[in-house]
Formats: sequence, structure tokens, C-alpha cells
Amino acid sequence: MKILVCITCVPDTTSKISFINDNAELNKAGLQYIIGPYDDYALARAVELKEQIPGTTVTALNVGLAVNDQVIRKALAIGADDAIRIDAEPTDSYFVANQIAEIAKQNGYDLILMGRESTDYNGGQVHGMVGQMLNIPSLSPVMKLEISGNVATLAREIEGGKEYMEANLPLVLGCQEPIAEWKIPNMKGIMSSRTKPLLVISPTNLETLTKSELYELPAARSGCKFIAADQAETLIDLLRNEAKVI
Repeated sequence: MKILVCITCVPDTTSKISFINDNAELNKAGLQYIIGPYDDYALARAVELKEQIPGTTVTALNVGLAVNDQVIRKALAIGADDAIRIDAEPTDSYFVANQIAEIAKQNGYDLILMGRESTDYNGGQVHGMVGQMLNIPSLSPVMKLEISGNVATLAREIEGGKEYMEANLPLVLGCQEPIAEWKIPNMKGIMSSRTKPLLVISPTNLETLTKSELYELPAARSGCKFIAADQAETLIDLLRNEAKVI
């Protein structure tokens, strides 16, 4: 079985975010980048499947610039056999999906895994677009995944519960916890990652459909108001007229 795991390189969730050029561009100075947390779950499950199913290979794919190579090497250290980087700025979901679909068409993967969404833009669109471009089923968010022969048994989160289903490969899946536990590279994996192939190729289609023109930080948190236990009417008034939640 051939598995393609699509990873994003996103700012560490502890990073302090700011913008430059009149809030038109992310300030990347000093930012620490990591594999997208949801992509980490997808990668971990792919490595587990590789260990369970003989002959399985795992390829990590990233759309991004050379600065991402260090993060991609971490995916190799965790257990991917090789990696591909599309040498382009991931400008929007459509562009990224296009690049993934082209690689998938060329290599015939049985399973394409990625996070349910990236943690920078939180779009949650790429897996659906890739499925449409390849004309294969796309499901998200997947919380459990087992493979037997050509059949995937999975569970995904839906409003108010979980949905259990079976589907034939090939599939595109957007993953989230608890599909697997994050894996930390060991020394052997780190050493072997240095010699594993990382292929850098040019993008095949530069078309984009959207453009970010302005960024805005969320409003700062206001102070907490304490209302005495015997002032229920004051509390109700604040909830209705200030917080506007009732």
C-alpha cells in the first residue's frame, strides 16, 4: 500500500503572532515552525499502518519553500520513507489542493492522509478539493482508521455523535485525534532522516482563487466582572445587553 501524508508547516501554537506592512503580511521574524498538529496525527497513523501492513510505504508531501525542509526532515525522522516538497508559497487552499492532486495522479497512492485543517488558516478545505480533483471519496474529520485489504473501516465526528463506515480505497481523509498518538522522533529516526530522499519539484499549476489582503488580531480580552450572588438582575442585564448572549 502506498500512503501519501500531506503536511503543513505552521507557526508553533505558543508563538506570538503579529503583522507587518499595514497588517497585510504575517511577521515571520522569530517564528518557530512545526508540523501542523492535525497533520501530526495523520502522519502517526500512517506510520502505524506501515508497521502493521507489510510492503506499505509512506511519503510526506509539503507545499512550501526551502525554509520548510527542516520540518519535513522531522516527518522523515518520525517514519516517512521519503518526502516531496513543491517549491512554492502555499497561497490558498485551491492552489495547494491542485499540487497535491497532481502528485497523486503521477504516483497512484492508495491512501491520502492529512489533518482536518491547518492551524494557521483553519480552512478545512484541501481534503475535499483533492478528493474532487481525483474523483475519489473524501471524508473528514476521521477519528479512527483501520485498513483490511482494500477496505478502510473508519469513524468520523459528526454533529451530536460519531459515524462509523466502510469505504474502498483509494481515499482522501482529513484526520484528528484520537486516530493515533503523536510520535516523537528517536535518535535512530533522526539519523536515518538525513539520508532519506527529499525531492524538490516545481509547481505544475500556479492558478489561485483567493488572496488575503488584510489580517486582524482578535480583540484583547477584557477584564472579568464579578457580580454578587444576590444581584441576579444585574447579571442578567449584563448578559443580555453587554455580552449579548441571552
